[in-house]
Amino acid sequence: MKIQIAAALVLVALGACSPAPAPTAAPPAAPTPVATVAPAGAYTLDPSHASLIFRVNHLGFSQYTGRFTKFDAKLDFAPADPAQMKLTATVDPRSIAVESPPPGFEDELRGPNFLDAARFPAMGFVSTSVELTGPDTARVSGDFTMHGATKPLVLEAKFNGGYAGHPMDPNGRIGFSARGTLNRSDYGMAYGIPAPGTTMGVSDAVEIIIEAEFTGPPLAPAAAAPPK
Repeated sequence: MKIQIAAALVLVALGACSPAPAPTAAPPAAPTPVATVAPAGAYTLDPSHASLIFRVNHLGFSQYTGRFTKFDAKLDFAPADPAQMKLTATVDPRSIAVESPPPGFEDELRGPNFLDAARFPAMGFVSTSVELTGPDTARVSGDFTMHGATKPLVLEAKFNGGYAGHPMDPNGRIGFSARGTLNRSDYGMAYGIPAPGTTMGVSDAVEIIIEAEFTGPPLAPAAAAPPK
């Protein structure tokens, strides 16, 4: 009897020393789809319904606004699994334009002190991740190349909706608005940045404002009505 009790105590002690079983890993969460009737697939920018605007603080007096007029983008649209979406975009820095520029000013912006477009004739963005932040919003992270340097850039995007097409526009169409901010000094463009504690110059921070529509797969033909 004593031997049986001792053996039982040993088994209990060994059980207490045994590692607890590893918790069962939870299955990965299902992707959250984007609600739209626009089909998945390859989309290209509609340049007649797109704008690429930038704003910088000028002397502390205003948000000076300009734009680029030549740019392109391609989007792999995956509303059922937004994390799989991919965006690539290119911008021609020589297409910079501002309102009522003084003579030679746009050439100055294209020149060595700023964009240096002769040496660096292209800017570009390639997405690395898309993370939903709401039913129609997402954080698009990627790599932005400008002035010969490539740095991470985050765009906060809003999906404005889409459709599968109609007879007057027989392709899928989707629209987005997006904003982001970068420091131009990160790209080696520090000319004119105000000295610390002053606003005498043009801000390091550059706000980017994007409005874009994309066209995609052709409208599927309507199903024929069954015979009566």
